[in-house]
Amino acid sequence: MSVSFQIRSSLPRDQGLILDLIEPFVQQQLLIPRSTKEVSDLLEHGFVAIDSDELVGFAAIEIYSRKLAEIQCLAVCSQAHGKGIGTQLIAACLAKAKEHQVLEVMAISSSGDFLEKCGFDYSLPGHKRALFYNTGGN
Repeated sequence: MSVSFQIRSSLPRDQGLILDLIEPFVQQQLLIPRSTKEVSDLLEHGFVAIDSDELVGFAAIEIYSRKLAEIQCLAVCSQAHGKGIGTQLIAACLAKAKEHQVLEVMAISSSGDFLEKCGFDYSLPGHKRALFYNTGGN
């Protein structure tokens, strides 16, 4: 299989394209909405997939501590599905976590099967839910 895409670190100039990329996923409630500032903050530890000079994927890793990091905002445009782009974006995020000697990486996703194929597993088998409480704060 010939790989026609490249994975690289995200750059400030990618911000608008990333917002455009994630918007359909936000509309489908597959990703949480991100402000321009939030995407800007993710760029430092983010990666983009470029295929034929087009931004077709994005993922970022937020490092909380040496113990824990989180993969955030994984999105691949529908036209680019099935090319291994999501897998390579996850691999880039995991490499960044290893570079920072992070012990564990978590991902909250509607694509659990995909993440399991990338080596993720539920920390509590049989208890496959993450519960959140919204404090209403900004």
